[in-house]
Amino acid sequence: MLYLVPTPVGNLEDITLRALRVLKEVPLIACEDTRTSGVLLDHFGITTARTSYHDHNERHKAPHLIARMEAGDDIALITDAGTPGISDPGFYLVRACHEAGIPVVALPGPTAFVPALVASGLPAERFVFEGFLPAKKGRKTRLLSLQAETRTIIFYESPHRLTRMLEQLKDAFGEERPAAVARELSKKFEEVRRGTLAELLTHYGAQEKVRGECVVVVAGSGREPRALPDESEEDA
Repeated sequence: MLYLVPTPVGNLEDITLRALRVLKEVPLIACEDTRTSGVLLDHFGITTARTSYHDHNERHKAPHLIARMEAGDDIALITDAGTPGISDPGFYLVRACHEAGIPVVALPGPTAFVPALVASGLPAERFVFEGFLPAKKGRKTRLLSLQAETRTIIFYESPHRLTRMLEQLKDAFGEERPAAVARELSKKFEEVRRGTLAELLTHYGAQEKVRGECVVVVAGSGREPRALPDESEEDA
């Protein structure tokens, strides 16, 4: 059996009792980064054997994990933070388990976009989760496809790309579109800042350095799509 075990996005107290039990009982934990996961596991005195499983080795590693589960071992999959498979490794192994007839159990638990959404004050009854925009080519195309989206839109973004992203969102959705940026969720310096896209761009553009992984929540559209500025290159 494969267990998908969510881990805290910041505050270690957010782990569930069930997650701790599973991580102690399985013979093997597959970690996105064994060093990062080691901080969590050592904190709770979990000595279970660990192996790496990440974006760069999943196709090579998955068959070995499948073979162990077919032999009778249960395996827990964890990522550096949050729920496996949500903008993190997990999908490929889950699909391989289904193809091999191996049961998959997904534990409920921490994920970054839910607290960001509910704390944003933007409509939460209907939303679309976009995860990370393409790092290079394809960003403008993705945003163009979302111009008429009426549901609240949720993105993940790295802190060093936040200002660039807010600029692109402003161009795509208009400077007055309501939005929120949530960062350092569940940590000491947690921040959820609301405003228009123009206001958020002004604020974070003035920061010397933005810290912490970011969740950007943008209100849905109530208007017709707008034209984006011409660019010499799609992602200039």
